[in-house]
Amino acid sequence: MPSDFHFSVRCHRDLTHRLELQPTDESFETYYKMMDVCEALGAEVLHLLTPARSELTDQKLSGIAEFFDSVDVGRARIAWEIRGGREREEWGRLVRIMQDHDIVHCVDLSVESPRVHSDILYARLFGAGRHNLYQFDDRELRGINDGAERLSKKAYLVFHGGRMYEDAARLKVYRETGRFPTAKGPVGVDSLASVLREDATFPSTTDELIKSQGWKVVDLTQTERVHSSVLLGRLPDKTFLSLEEVKRALGSVPVT
Repeated sequence: MPSDFHFSVRCHRDLTHRLELQPTDESFETYYKMMDVCEALGAEVLHLLTPARSELTDQKLSGIAEFFDSVDVGRARIAWEIRGGREREEWGRLVRIMQDHDIVHCVDLSVESPRVHSDILYARLFGAGRHNLYQFDDRELRGINDGAERLSKKAYLVFHGGRMYEDAARLKVYRETGRFPTAKGPVGVDSLASVLREDATFPSTTDELIKSQGWKVVDLTQTERVHSSVLLGRLPDKTFLSLEEVKRALGSVPVT
């Protein structure tokens, strides 16, 4: 990799899922192995993910606090992603643990802001789709960029959506030029058609097209990218037999 490439490391799930960050010999051994990986890569961040199914009882929260009290957290910064709906009281204790140990609260910045202020920001970006089936439009990318600049001087923005490489590249261009590049080249219905050609199947109802294709981004104009659902939502509620029929319904010339 280039000398200026920045690595971050995802912590092994044994520590977060099976051992649940409890202060055991195996937990400490796993943690320091991960820190060794960070050191070998020159990685500044070790990312920990607590799954939504983890029940954070008072006893487990006390164990987590003891675990972080017992380890060296200076070799790499810990970015802690805590999934699932949590009670207010749980969040109070979690926030105190993060504050006491200078832990970065990792969130999806397109959905929420971190509960703990840190000198760096680490965001894993999935978006509002089902699982990671999502692509960010211009407005959302602009919001992510503005949020990152407002919250911290240094930010890791880690894209995980279905078009993560395109999203990251578009944001990079925006940060360098102040403008977003086009997504597909053609605009309007022709841009939508180029997206549907990728994997849309027919016959499909309007609702089926919106569900399977609406998360993708198209060029509405030369200067505006929106989700396909914006155009697909203008279709009548019916079953379409072909892409050509979709284009005709939207007032365009059939494709050849």
